[in-house]
Amino acid sequence: MVPIYLVYFGYLFLSGGFFLCMGVIFKDLELVIFLDWEFFSMNSLMFSYSLLLDYVSLLFLGCVLLISSMVILYSYIYMEADYNSDRFVYLVILFVLSMVALIISPNMISILLGWDGLGLVSYCLVVYFQNFNSYNAGMLTVLTNRMGDVAILICISFMLGYGSWHFIYYASEGVFYEWGVLFLISLAAFTSSAQLPFSSWLPAAMAAPTPVSALVHSSTLVTAGVYLLIRFEGQVSGLGWSFLLWLSLLTATMSGIGANFEYDLSKVIALSTLSQLGLMMGVLFLGGPVLAFFHLLTHAFFSALLFLCAGLVIHLMGDSQDIRYMGATVHSIPMTCACFCISNLSLCGVPFLSGFYSKDSILEFASFSCGSEFLCVLLFYLSVGLTVSYSFRLVYYCITDFTGLGSCHSFSEGGVMASSMFFLCFVSVSGGSILCWVLLPWSGVVCLPFMLKVSPICIFILGMLMSYFFLAVGYTYSLGGVFIKGYMGSMWFIPYLSTILLYPSSFYLSSGALNCLDTGWSESLISKSPYSLIVLVSKIRGFVGVSVAFLFLYFLFVFVLFLI
Repeated sequence: MVPIYLVYFGYLFLSGGFFLCMGVIFKDLELVIFLDWEFFSMNSLMFSYSLLLDYVSLLFLGCVLLISSMVILYSYIYMEADYNSDRFVYLVILFVLSMVALIISPNMISILLGWDGLGLVSYCLVVYFQNFNSYNAGMLTVLTNRMGDVAILICISFMLGYGSWHFIYYASEGVFYEWGVLFLISLAAFTSSAQLPFSSWLPAAMAAPTPVSALVHSSTLVTAGVYLLIRFEGQVSGLGWSFLLWLSLLTATMSGIGANFEYDLSKVIALSTLSQLGLMMGVLFLGGPVLAFFHLLTHAFFSALLFLCAGLVIHLMGDSQDIRYMGATVHSIPMTCACFCISNLSLCGVPFLSGFYSKDSILEFASFSCGSEFLCVLLFYLSVGLTVSYSFRLVYYCITDFTGLGSCHSFSEGGVMASSMFFLCFVSVSGGSILCWVLLPWSGVVCLPFMLKVSPICIFILGMLMSYFFLAVGYTYSLGGVFIKGYMGSMWFIPYLSTILLYPSSFYLSSGALNCLDTGWSESLISKSPYSLIVLVSKIRGFVGVSVAFLFLYFLFVFVLFLI
């Protein structure tokens, strides 16, 4: 009997290849197909489901299915010791189907179904390892994404006045929604893609198994917000909301700085995903949806490869994720380390890997579009330089002969796991050039001054020097150095602001609402008043004595008689 993992791998791999080929054909022929499937009707009541098939949805759908097939093939060995491995693959399939429903939907209600499916199944996957940290991370993830669900629900109610929930009907140039609808869509996208101030849930979601992290942080949950804004780009960019651009750039900068101070391997990769999401959002609000979509596709492949390689490294080090205890893994798992280095170099944008084509185009577009906004261009280049810095820092700690004297367990590179990584490695090398021919077929030249033209290479070299400086000099352990390290390494204290300051106040508010509203205001104010008075008098008596307590009761009695 063929294992269920291999069955789903075959279906997803063939479907992904088919949809990628169809996306290339649709882009070449400039085809758009809008399907309205009526699956139930009775008298005048009709239920239908709409599908939108164009090159954007087909290419992204093929990308999601291919990465999902590689993740399931990888999980066949990775999760073989798990007692509930079948339940795991069913949850992954539900997660993929929710993303598929979101991608091909032109209707806001069907988008909400896929969005809700992503949030609920992601909670089940984050808490898959049943422990205290997983429960906290799952609750933070589902509550943050629930804010996006509420925003889409309110957006659906606002769109009642437009005559249809199909956003494609209003996507033509010059036709805009009200600013409230676009603000709600942007809010939903920011919560899903973990932009400021909703960034705390993405590193916390690393409590899920490594294959799930590879799927979530590359092409599904975190990219749903970017994909939604790509669909609404014509309306959002027409409003000229520059503060959304600044929030995206601050997200990319904050996560890049935090990754240089982080020692957890999985969280470093999660912060790198957050940095790339901020870069996509930034170029999207600058008016480059094609470049944002281009980087979305290229990033999905090498990010998934990075997570899969990190999972094997963590297994080798006895499930320890602290990079200070790693080192010299290249002698034990050389093929995995080679794939790890290739994915890191593609993340940095080294010519001529896949990340180079999208990042170089983004930097040139930002230099051309920002104009006199020097700080805007600086943040774009700074985020790319920080990416180079923490990528070389990871290679130094995890792969080279640096050793933190961690115990290396014997873990062989199986053929099944290696085949999934080799496929993603091939796409990380050649996928950028192929997608560049498909998405950017024109041969135009961006005319920039010489210094701006060579600045991406200069930023790459400066990022390497910055990484060497951090590794050679280290961090100071003075009071100021500890504060800066804690501030930068904790994402500007955003996790604390999202949990410590938010949860207690919410608990007190809900407790007060329960006592005053659900259990009855009369019981809270009248029935419990004598008890509260006796407790108060007892406390006063304990502090000031019996005589003062009786005096207090006397004045209280006189005051009540006066009121009567």
